[in-house]
Amino acid sequence: MSHGCLTWPCFILLILLNGIAMASHLTIIAGLGNPEDRYAQTLHNAGFWFVDELARQAGTQFRYEKRFDAELCKIELAGADVWLMKPQSYMNLSGGPVRSMLDYYRLTANELLVAHDEIDLQPGTVRLKQGGGHGGHNGLRDVMQHCGKDFMRLRLGVGHPGHKDQVTNYVLKRASGDVEAAILQNINEAADVMLLLADDGLNAAMKKLHTNSNQES
Repeated sequence: MSHGCLTWPCFILLILLNGIAMASHLTIIAGLGNPEDRYAQTLHNAGFWFVDELARQAGTQFRYEKRFDAELCKIELAGADVWLMKPQSYMNLSGGPVRSMLDYYRLTANELLVAHDEIDLQPGTVRLKQGGGHGGHNGLRDVMQHCGKDFMRLRLGVGHPGHKDQVTNYVLKRASGDVEAAILQNINEAADVMLLLADDGLNAAMKKLHTNSNQES
């Protein structure tokens, strides 16, 4: 029996190959934040904190790469090289360096994970997802403008100040000790599933991370 000019075995193989091509493969983890020491401990730099922790665990250090305007280092996950990236163009212009990395290595947005602070999640909550909107986050907005919206996101909850007019001042200040401790705990939990993400894919990593007994609904 045939389907058009394809036999059924060939047709099924084509579907499987298309599915593989659309699957997310982790090649770059970009943490979002602002350069300069004065921003280092602010909530808006939670994405930087995350990739810093991955680099620390791997025993490697970031170096500045002018062609991408980013600090980079390379780690190994599930037997494959994964780039860690910290754009140095300031949060609101994060998309240019990320796009330049994708273009240089001929990668797609499906191979990108962006780690960022998330005011719509409480401290102590971390979520993985793929696609979606920017939710008012200017760093995400710029990455989407340059790369589309199909990349994976690691959303590190930092809490909300209570009013939208207070958001900018809130994320550009250092958190209280309790909030910072909750975010660092989330970073450790997320770091623990990166190997699973690289090896078994997004769904497996989401299931493990989101069912952690310490996560809020």
